[in-house]
Amino acid sequence: MKRFEDFNLKKKTMDFISLNGFQTPTPIQEEVIPAFLRGKDIIGLSKTGTGKTHAYLIPLMERCDSSSEEVQAVITAPTRELAVQIYEKAKLMQEADERLRIRLYVGGKDREKDIRQLKNSQPHIAIGTPGRIKDLFLEEGALRIDRAGILIVDEADMTLEYGFLPDIDAFAGRMSDSLQMAAFSATMPDQLKPFLKKYMHQPQTFRVEEERFSPDIRHVLVPCYHHTYTEVIRSILPGFQPYVCLIFANTRETAHEIAEDFREMKLPVTELHGDLESRKRKQAMKQLALGTNSFVVATDLAARGIDLDTVTHVISCGFPEDLEFYVHRAGRTARAGSNGTCYALYRKEDDAAIRSLMKQGLHFEHQRFHNGTWQDLHPYGQKRLKKDDEIEKKISMIMTKKNTKVKPGYKKKRAAEIERIHRKKKQEMIRAKIKEEKLAIYKERSRRAKEEKK
Repeated sequence: MKRFEDFNLKKKTMDFISLNGFQTPTPIQEEVIPAFLRGKDIIGLSKTGTGKTHAYLIPLMERCDSSSEEVQAVITAPTRELAVQIYEKAKLMQEADERLRIRLYVGGKDREKDIRQLKNSQPHIAIGTPGRIKDLFLEEGALRIDRAGILIVDEADMTLEYGFLPDIDAFAGRMSDSLQMAAFSATMPDQLKPFLKKYMHQPQTFRVEEERFSPDIRHVLVPCYHHTYTEVIRSILPGFQPYVCLIFANTRETAHEIAEDFREMKLPVTELHGDLESRKRKQAMKQLALGTNSFVVATDLAARGIDLDTVTHVISCGFPEDLEFYVHRAGRTARAGSNGTCYALYRKEDDAAIRSLMKQGLHFEHQRFHNGTWQDLHPYGQKRLKKDDEIEKKISMIMTKKNTKVKPGYKKKRAAEIERIHRKKKQEMIRAKIKEEKLAIYKERSRRAKEEKK
Protein backbone atom coordinates (compact mmCIF):
# COMPACT_ATOMS: atom_id res chain seq x y z
CA MET A 1 0.00 0.00 0.00
CA LYS A 2 1.29 3.44 -0.91
CA ARG A 3 1.73 6.33 1.49
CA PHE A 4 1.19 10.02 0.78
CA GLU A 5 4.94 10.50 1.26
CA ASP A 6 5.51 8.33 -1.82
CA PHE A 7 4.01 11.05 -4.05
CA ASN A 8 6.83 13.51 -3.24
CA LEU A 9 4.41 16.31 -2.41
CA LYS A 10 5.23 19.86 -1.29
CA LYS A 11 5.07 20.80 2.36
CA LYS A 12 1.83 22.79 1.91
CA THR A 13 0.15 19.72 0.39
CA MET A 14 1.31 17.47 3.20
CA ASP A 15 0.01 20.09 5.65
CA PHE A 16 -3.39 19.93 3.93
CA ILE A 17 -3.38 16.13 4.21
CA SER A 18 -2.47 16.38 7.93
CA LEU A 19 -5.27 18.90 8.54
CA ASN A 20 -7.71 16.28 7.21
CA GLY A 21 -6.26 13.63 9.48
CA PHE A 22 -5.51 11.27 6.58
CA GLN A 23 -3.02 8.46 7.18
CA THR A 24 -2.90 6.58 3.87
CA PRO A 25 -4.55 7.21 0.47
CA THR A 26 -7.76 5.40 -0.46
CA PRO A 27 -7.66 3.17 -3.58
CA ILE A 28 -9.09 5.94 -5.83
CA GLN A 29 -6.61 8.48 -4.41
CA GLU A 30 -3.72 6.07 -4.88
CA GLU A 31 -4.57 5.76 -8.58
CA VAL A 32 -5.68 9.30 -9.43
CA ILE A 33 -3.17 11.55 -7.61
CA PRO A 34 0.00 10.53 -9.54
CA ALA A 35 -1.83 10.58 -12.91
CA PHE A 36 -3.34 14.00 -12.11
CA LEU A 37 0.09 15.38 -11.19
CA ARG A 38 1.44 14.17 -14.54
CA GLY A 39 -1.20 16.28 -16.29
CA LYS A 40 -3.29 13.36 -17.56
CA ASP A 41 -7.00 13.60 -18.36
CA ILE A 42 -8.84 11.38 -15.91
CA ILE A 43 -12.10 9.47 -15.61
CA GLY A 44 -12.64 8.33 -12.03
CA LEU A 45 -15.47 5.88 -11.37
CA SER A 46 -16.30 5.33 -7.71
CA LYS A 47 -19.18 5.53 -5.28
CA THR A 48 -19.75 8.20 -2.64
CA GLY A 49 -17.52 7.70 0.38
CA THR A 50 -14.45 6.35 -1.46
CA GLY A 51 -12.44 9.56 -1.09
CA LYS A 52 -12.80 10.85 -4.64
CA THR A 53 -13.18 14.51 -3.61
CA HIS A 54 -9.71 14.55 -2.09
CA ALA A 55 -8.43 12.52 -5.04
CA TYR A 56 -8.57 15.81 -6.95
CA LEU A 57 -8.25 18.35 -4.10
CA ILE A 58 -4.83 16.97 -3.05
CA PRO A 59 -3.23 17.33 -6.52
CA LEU A 60 -4.94 20.74 -6.90
CA MET A 61 -3.25 21.82 -3.69
CA GLU A 62 0.03 20.70 -5.20
CA ARG A 63 -0.52 22.35 -8.59
CA CYS A 64 -2.07 25.72 -7.67
CA ASP A 65 0.21 28.76 -7.51
CA SER A 66 -1.17 31.17 -4.91
CA SER A 67 1.19 33.94 -6.04
CA SER A 68 -0.67 34.16 -9.36
CA GLU A 69 -3.71 36.42 -9.85
CA GLU A 70 -5.46 34.10 -12.32
CA VAL A 71 -8.10 31.39 -11.97
CA GLN A 72 -6.29 28.08 -12.27
CA ALA A 73 -9.00 25.47 -11.68
CA VAL A 74 -12.77 25.12 -11.97
CA ILE A 75 -14.77 22.47 -10.12
CA THR A 76 -18.41 21.88 -11.07
CA ALA A 77 -21.13 19.99 -9.20
CA PRO A 78 -24.74 19.47 -10.41
CA THR A 79 -26.44 20.73 -7.22
CA ARG A 80 -25.73 23.55 -4.82
CA GLU A 81 -25.65 21.04 -1.96
CA LEU A 82 -22.84 19.07 -3.59
CA ALA A 83 -20.99 22.26 -4.49
CA VAL A 84 -21.24 23.45 -0.87
CA GLN A 85 -19.87 20.15 0.41
CA ILE A 86 -16.90 20.31 -1.97
CA TYR A 87 -16.29 23.93 -0.94
CA GLU A 88 -16.37 23.05 2.77
CA LYS A 89 -13.72 20.37 2.20
CA ALA A 90 -11.62 22.68 0.01
CA LYS A 91 -11.59 25.50 2.59
CA LEU A 92 -8.97 23.58 4.59
CA MET A 93 -6.59 24.24 1.67
CA GLN A 94 -6.59 27.90 2.70
CA GLU A 95 -5.31 26.92 6.16
CA ALA A 96 -2.37 25.15 4.52
CA ASP A 97 -1.75 28.15 2.22
CA GLU A 98 -3.18 31.43 3.50
CA ARG A 99 -2.71 33.18 0.14
CA LEU A 100 -4.88 30.63 -1.71
CA ARG A 101 -8.31 31.98 -2.70
CA ILE A 102 -11.19 29.50 -3.06
CA ARG A 103 -14.71 30.73 -3.75
CA LEU A 104 -18.17 29.24 -4.17
CA TYR A 105 -20.59 30.22 -6.95
CA VAL A 106 -24.10 28.75 -6.72
CA GLY A 107 -27.70 29.84 -7.08
CA GLY A 108 -29.20 31.35 -3.96
CA LYS A 109 -26.07 33.40 -3.22
CA ASP A 110 -25.94 37.16 -3.74
CA ARG A 111 -25.03 37.35 -7.43
CA GLU A 112 -24.25 41.07 -7.42
CA LYS A 113 -21.95 40.64 -4.44
CA ASP A 114 -20.07 37.90 -6.32
CA ILE A 115 -19.65 40.21 -9.33
CA ARG A 116 -18.33 43.09 -7.16
CA GLN A 117 -15.87 40.76 -5.44
CA LEU A 118 -14.64 39.37 -8.77
CA LYS A 119 -13.82 42.88 -9.98
CA ASN A 120 -11.38 43.22 -7.09
CA SER A 121 -9.81 39.75 -7.24
CA GLN A 122 -10.18 36.41 -8.98
CA PRO A 123 -10.19 33.09 -7.10
CA HIS A 124 -7.45 30.55 -7.71
CA ILE A 125 -10.07 27.79 -7.52
CA ALA A 126 -13.71 28.37 -8.49
CA ILE A 127 -16.27 25.85 -7.21
CA GLY A 128 -19.91 26.00 -8.28
CA THR A 129 -22.88 24.81 -10.27
CA PRO A 130 -22.53 24.82 -14.09
CA GLY A 131 -25.26 27.44 -14.62
CA ARG A 132 -23.84 30.00 -12.19
CA ILE A 133 -20.26 29.59 -13.47
CA LYS A 134 -21.46 29.96 -17.06
CA ASP A 135 -23.44 33.07 -16.11
CA LEU A 136 -20.54 34.78 -14.31
CA PHE A 137 -18.10 33.92 -17.11
CA LEU A 138 -20.04 34.27 -20.37
CA GLU A 139 -22.91 36.61 -19.47
CA GLU A 140 -21.23 38.93 -16.97
CA GLY A 141 -17.56 38.56 -17.94
CA ALA A 142 -16.76 38.74 -14.23
CA LEU A 143 -15.27 35.30 -13.57
CA ARG A 144 -12.21 35.01 -15.84
CA ILE A 145 -11.78 31.28 -16.35
CA ASP A 146 -10.54 31.59 -19.94
CA ARG A 147 -6.94 31.06 -18.73
CA ALA A 148 -7.76 28.26 -16.27
CA GLY A 149 -5.96 25.03 -17.14
CA ILE A 150 -7.92 22.53 -15.04
CA LEU A 151 -11.61 21.57 -15.18
CA ILE A 152 -13.07 19.00 -12.79
CA VAL A 153 -16.60 17.72 -13.37
CA ASP A 154 -17.81 16.00 -10.22
CA GLU A 155 -20.86 13.69 -10.26
CA ALA A 156 -20.74 13.65 -14.06
CA ASP A 157 -23.61 11.15 -14.42
CA MET A 158 -25.85 13.33 -12.28
CA THR A 159 -24.77 16.42 -14.27
CA LEU A 160 -25.96 14.63 -17.41
CA GLU A 161 -29.21 13.58 -15.75
CA TYR A 162 -29.98 17.15 -14.65
CA GLY A 163 -29.28 18.48 -18.15
CA PHE A 164 -26.30 20.67 -17.21
CA LEU A 165 -23.76 19.33 -19.73
CA PRO A 166 -24.62 22.08 -22.29
CA ASP A 167 -23.71 24.72 -19.67
CA ILE A 168 -20.30 23.11 -19.11
CA ASP A 169 -19.86 22.69 -22.85
CA ALA A 170 -20.50 26.42 -23.31
CA PHE A 171 -17.58 27.51 -21.12
CA ALA A 172 -15.21 24.51 -21.37
CA GLY A 173 -14.63 25.29 -25.04
CA ARG A 174 -13.41 28.78 -24.09
CA MET A 175 -10.97 27.69 -21.42
CA SER A 176 -7.22 27.08 -21.91
CA ASP A 177 -6.16 25.28 -25.09
CA SER A 178 -4.11 22.91 -22.94
CA LEU A 179 -7.07 22.17 -20.66
CA GLN A 180 -6.70 19.18 -18.34
CA MET A 181 -10.07 17.63 -17.51
CA ALA A 182 -11.01 15.17 -14.79
CA ALA A 183 -14.52 13.70 -14.53
CA PHE A 184 -15.70 11.76 -11.49
CA SER A 185 -18.83 9.69 -11.51
CA ALA A 186 -20.57 6.72 -9.88
CA THR A 187 -21.54 5.33 -13.31
CA MET A 188 -20.61 5.94 -16.94
CA PRO A 189 -23.77 6.35 -19.09
CA ASP A 190 -23.26 6.08 -22.86
CA GLN A 191 -24.73 9.59 -23.31
CA LEU A 192 -21.81 11.01 -21.30
CA LYS A 193 -19.08 9.55 -23.49
CA PRO A 194 -19.33 11.97 -26.47
CA PHE A 195 -18.90 14.96 -24.15
CA LEU A 196 -15.82 13.47 -22.48
CA LYS A 197 -14.34 12.48 -25.83
CA LYS A 198 -14.72 16.07 -27.06
CA TYR A 199 -12.52 17.52 -24.32
CA MET A 200 -10.29 14.66 -23.19
CA HIS A 201 -7.11 13.42 -24.84
CA GLN A 202 -6.29 9.77 -24.18
CA PRO A 203 -7.88 9.83 -20.72
CA GLN A 204 -6.90 7.33 -18.07
CA THR A 205 -9.84 5.55 -16.47
CA PHE A 206 -9.69 4.45 -12.84
CA ARG A 207 -12.49 2.31 -11.51
CA VAL A 208 -12.80 1.41 -7.84
CA GLU A 209 -14.85 -1.77 -7.57
CA GLU A 210 -16.57 -2.46 -4.27
CA GLU A 211 -18.71 -5.31 -3.03
CA ARG A 212 -22.19 -4.55 -4.30
CA PHE A 213 -23.81 -5.67 -1.07
CA SER A 214 -21.67 -4.81 1.94
CA PRO A 215 -21.50 -7.65 4.49
CA ASP A 216 -21.48 -4.99 7.23
CA ILE A 217 -25.08 -3.97 6.46
CA ARG A 218 -28.14 -5.84 7.76
CA HIS A 219 -31.10 -5.65 5.39
CA VAL A 220 -34.38 -6.06 7.26
CA LEU A 221 -37.73 -6.31 5.46
CA VAL A 222 -40.53 -4.76 7.49
CA PRO A 223 -44.12 -5.29 6.23
CA CYS A 224 -46.42 -2.25 6.07
CA TYR A 225 -49.61 -4.33 5.83
CA HIS A 226 -52.39 -1.71 5.63
CA HIS A 227 -50.41 1.06 7.36
CA THR A 228 -48.81 4.17 5.84
CA TYR A 229 -45.02 4.65 5.83
CA THR A 230 -45.27 7.28 8.56
CA GLU A 231 -47.31 4.93 10.75
CA VAL A 232 -44.81 2.09 10.31
CA ILE A 233 -41.87 4.39 11.01
CA ARG A 234 -43.60 5.58 14.18
CA SER A 235 -44.11 1.96 15.28
CA ILE A 236 -40.49 0.83 14.74
CA LEU A 237 -38.68 3.89 16.16
CA PRO A 238 -38.66 2.42 19.70
CA GLY A 239 -36.88 -0.63 18.24
CA PHE A 240 -33.53 1.06 17.61
CA GLN A 241 -31.39 3.96 18.80
CA PRO A 242 -29.77 5.72 15.82
CA TYR A 243 -26.90 8.15 15.94
CA VAL A 244 -28.10 9.39 12.56
CA CYS A 245 -30.97 7.74 10.67
CA LEU A 246 -31.34 8.52 6.97
CA ILE A 247 -34.90 8.00 5.68
CA PHE A 248 -35.43 7.67 1.93
CA ALA A 249 -38.70 8.42 0.16
CA ASN A 250 -39.51 7.80 -3.51
CA THR A 251 -41.27 11.16 -3.93
CA ARG A 252 -40.88 14.68 -2.57
CA GLU A 253 -44.45 14.58 -1.27
CA THR A 254 -43.77 11.46 0.81
CA ALA A 255 -40.53 12.97 2.14
CA HIS A 256 -42.41 16.09 3.24
CA GLU A 257 -45.18 14.06 4.90
CA ILE A 258 -42.66 12.03 6.90
CA ALA A 259 -40.73 15.14 7.94
CA GLU A 260 -43.96 16.85 9.06
CA ASP A 261 -44.86 13.78 11.11
CA PHE A 262 -41.46 13.88 12.82
CA ARG A 263 -41.95 17.53 13.65
CA GLU A 264 -45.34 16.71 15.19
CA MET A 265 -43.58 14.10 17.36
CA LYS A 266 -41.04 16.79 18.38
CA LEU A 267 -38.19 14.73 16.89
CA PRO A 268 -35.10 16.47 15.42
CA VAL A 269 -35.40 16.11 11.64
CA THR A 270 -33.72 17.58 8.56
CA GLU A 271 -35.82 17.61 5.37
CA LEU A 272 -34.02 17.62 2.01
CA HIS A 273 -35.60 17.42 -1.45
CA GLY A 274 -36.06 19.46 -4.62
CA ASP A 275 -39.22 21.29 -3.52
CA LEU A 276 -37.48 23.20 -0.73
CA GLU A 277 -36.97 26.91 -1.25
CA SER A 278 -33.42 28.28 -1.26
CA ARG A 279 -33.43 29.47 2.37
CA LYS A 280 -34.64 26.10 3.69
CA ARG A 281 -32.13 24.19 1.55
CA LYS A 282 -29.32 26.28 3.04
CA GLN A 283 -30.68 25.68 6.52
CA ALA A 284 -30.89 21.92 5.85
CA MET A 285 -27.28 21.75 4.65
CA LYS A 286 -26.12 23.71 7.69
CA GLN A 287 -27.95 21.26 9.97
CA LEU A 288 -26.24 18.36 8.19
CA ALA A 289 -22.82 19.96 8.52
CA LEU A 290 -23.33 20.61 12.24
CA GLY A 291 -24.93 17.20 12.87
CA THR A 292 -27.72 18.80 14.89
CA ASN A 293 -30.47 16.35 13.92
CA SER A 294 -30.65 12.59 14.39
CA PHE A 295 -33.10 12.06 11.51
CA VAL A 296 -32.71 13.08 7.86
CA VAL A 297 -35.55 12.61 5.36
CA ALA A 298 -34.54 12.85 1.69
CA THR A 299 -35.23 11.77 -1.87
CA ASP A 300 -32.58 9.81 -3.78
CA LEU A 301 -31.27 12.68 -5.91
CA ALA A 302 -31.16 15.15 -3.02
CA ALA A 303 -29.27 12.57 -0.95
CA ARG A 304 -26.42 12.66 -3.47
CA GLY A 305 -25.51 15.89 -1.69
CA ILE A 306 -25.20 14.13 1.67
CA ASP A 307 -21.83 12.74 2.70
CA LEU A 308 -22.05 11.62 6.33
CA ASP A 309 -19.92 9.01 8.08
CA THR A 310 -22.25 8.97 11.08
CA VAL A 311 -25.31 7.23 9.57
CA THR A 312 -26.05 4.16 11.72
CA HIS A 313 -29.48 3.30 10.27
CA VAL A 314 -31.28 3.70 6.95
CA ILE A 315 -35.02 3.41 6.41
CA SER A 316 -36.12 2.80 2.82
CA CYS A 317 -39.79 3.65 2.29
CA GLY A 318 -40.55 1.17 -0.44
CA PHE A 319 -38.18 0.41 -3.31
CA PRO A 320 -37.13 2.79 -6.11
CA GLU A 321 -37.79 1.90 -9.77
CA ASP A 322 -34.04 1.71 -10.37
CA LEU A 323 -32.88 -0.87 -7.83
CA GLU A 324 -29.34 0.54 -7.93
CA PHE A 325 -30.75 3.40 -5.90
CA TYR A 326 -31.72 0.91 -3.18
CA VAL A 327 -28.10 -0.25 -3.07
CA HIS A 328 -27.01 3.40 -2.77
CA ARG A 329 -29.59 3.98 -0.01
CA ALA A 330 -28.35 1.07 2.09
CA GLY A 331 -24.73 2.00 1.37
CA ARG A 332 -25.14 5.28 3.23
CA THR A 333 -24.62 3.37 6.46
CA ALA A 334 -21.72 1.13 7.58
CA ARG A 335 -19.17 3.75 6.51
CA ALA A 336 -15.60 4.02 7.78
CA GLY A 337 -15.48 0.37 8.87
CA SER A 338 -18.61 0.44 11.02
CA ASN A 339 -21.78 -1.69 10.87
CA GLY A 340 -25.24 -0.52 9.85
CA THR A 341 -28.85 -1.57 9.36
CA CYS A 342 -31.23 -0.81 6.51
CA TYR A 343 -34.94 -1.26 7.27
CA ALA A 344 -36.85 -1.72 4.00
CA LEU A 345 -40.55 -1.01 4.47
CA TYR A 346 -42.48 -2.94 1.86
CA ARG A 347 -45.95 -3.45 0.39
CA LYS A 348 -47.35 -6.05 -2.02
CA GLU A 349 -46.30 -4.02 -5.04
CA ASP A 350 -42.63 -4.30 -3.96
CA ASP A 351 -42.58 -8.08 -4.42
CA ALA A 352 -40.84 -8.02 -7.82
CA ALA A 353 -38.15 -5.63 -6.55
CA ILE A 354 -37.49 -7.73 -3.44
CA ARG A 355 -37.26 -10.99 -5.41
CA SER A 356 -34.94 -9.34 -7.95
CA LEU A 357 -32.54 -8.20 -5.22
CA MET A 358 -32.67 -11.65 -3.60
CA LYS A 359 -31.77 -13.26 -6.93
CA GLN A 360 -28.80 -10.89 -7.13
CA GLY A 361 -27.53 -12.30 -3.83
CA LEU A 362 -28.95 -9.90 -1.25
CA HIS A 363 -30.03 -11.56 1.99
CA PHE A 364 -33.04 -10.04 3.74
CA GLU A 365 -34.09 -10.70 7.30
CA HIS A 366 -37.88 -10.55 7.75
CA GLN A 367 -39.08 -8.94 10.97
CA ARG A 368 -41.71 -6.80 12.62
CA PHE A 369 -41.57 -4.74 15.79
CA HIS A 370 -44.40 -5.82 18.07
CA ASN A 371 -45.06 -5.52 21.81
CA GLY A 372 -41.71 -3.87 22.40
CA THR A 373 -39.52 -6.46 20.64
CA TRP A 374 -38.34 -7.36 17.16
CA GLN A 375 -40.01 -10.60 16.07
CA ASP A 376 -38.78 -12.87 13.28
CA LEU A 377 -41.31 -13.59 10.54
CA HIS A 378 -41.18 -16.54 8.15
CA PRO A 379 -38.55 -16.07 5.40
CA TYR A 380 -39.84 -13.74 2.68
CA GLY A 381 -41.53 -15.58 -0.18
CA GLN A 382 -41.73 -18.85 1.73
CA LYS A 383 -45.24 -19.98 2.53
CA ARG A 384 -46.08 -21.09 6.04
CA LEU A 385 -46.14 -24.86 6.27
CA LYS A 386 -49.41 -26.51 7.19
CA LYS A 387 -49.22 -29.24 9.83
CA ASP A 388 -49.46 -32.00 7.22
CA ASP A 389 -46.72 -30.28 5.24
CA GLU A 390 -44.56 -30.28 8.38
CA ILE A 391 -44.92 -34.06 8.63
CA GLU A 392 -44.02 -34.49 4.98
CA LYS A 393 -40.99 -32.28 5.51
CA LYS A 394 -39.80 -34.39 8.46
CA ILE A 395 -40.31 -37.60 6.51
CA SER A 396 -38.47 -36.13 3.52
CA MET A 397 -35.51 -35.28 5.77
CA ILE A 398 -35.40 -38.87 7.04
CA MET A 399 -35.57 -40.31 3.50
CA THR A 400 -32.81 -38.04 2.17
CA LYS A 401 -30.56 -38.20 5.25
CA LYS A 402 -27.09 -39.29 4.23
CA ASN A 403 -25.49 -41.97 6.40
CA THR A 404 -21.74 -42.07 6.54
CA LYS A 405 -22.01 -45.82 7.18
CA VAL A 406 -24.88 -47.98 5.98
CA LYS A 407 -25.61 -50.31 8.90
CA PRO A 408 -27.59 -53.56 8.65
CA GLY A 409 -31.32 -53.08 9.19
CA TYR A 410 -31.21 -49.33 8.37
CA LYS A 411 -34.38 -49.66 6.26
CA LYS A 412 -36.32 -51.08 9.22
CA LYS A 413 -35.00 -48.31 11.47
CA ARG A 414 -36.02 -45.69 8.91
CA ALA A 415 -39.50 -47.21 8.60
CA ALA A 416 -39.81 -47.28 12.39
CA GLU A 417 -38.81 -43.60 12.59
CA ILE A 418 -41.44 -42.68 10.02
CA GLU A 419 -44.02 -44.78 11.85
CA ARG A 420 -43.15 -42.97 15.06
CA ILE A 421 -43.84 -39.60 13.37
CA HIS A 422 -47.22 -40.81 12.10
CA ARG A 423 -48.07 -42.28 15.51
CA LYS A 424 -47.15 -39.02 17.24
CA LYS A 425 -49.33 -37.13 14.80
CA LYS A 426 -52.22 -39.55 15.40
CA GLN A 427 -51.84 -39.14 19.18
CA GLU A 428 -51.94 -35.36 18.81
CA MET A 429 -55.14 -35.66 16.76
CA ILE A 430 -56.73 -37.96 19.36
CA ARG A 431 -55.78 -35.61 22.21
CA ALA A 432 -57.20 -32.68 20.27
CA LYS A 433 -60.42 -34.64 19.62
CA ILE A 434 -60.75 -35.58 23.32
CA LYS A 435 -60.17 -31.97 24.31
CA GLU A 436 -62.79 -30.84 21.80
CA GLU A 437 -65.29 -33.41 23.12
CA LYS A 438 -64.64 -32.46 26.75
CA LEU A 439 -65.22 -28.84 25.89
CA ALA A 440 -68.49 -29.73 24.16
CA ILE A 441 -69.62 -31.77 27.23
CA TYR A 442 -68.72 -28.90 29.56
CA LYS A 443 -70.69 -26.42 27.43
CA GLU A 444 -73.68 -28.77 27.33
CA ARG A 445 -73.63 -29.24 31.13
CA SER A 446 -73.39 -25.48 31.65
CA ARG A 447 -76.35 -24.95 29.33
CA ARG A 448 -78.47 -27.53 31.24
CA ALA A 449 -77.50 -26.03 34.61
CA LYS A 450 -78.68 -22.60 33.48
CA GLU A 451 -81.97 -24.05 32.25
CA GLU A 452 -82.60 -25.87 35.59
CA LYS A 453 -82.05 -22.62 37.52
CA LYS A 454 -84.73 -20.96 35.45
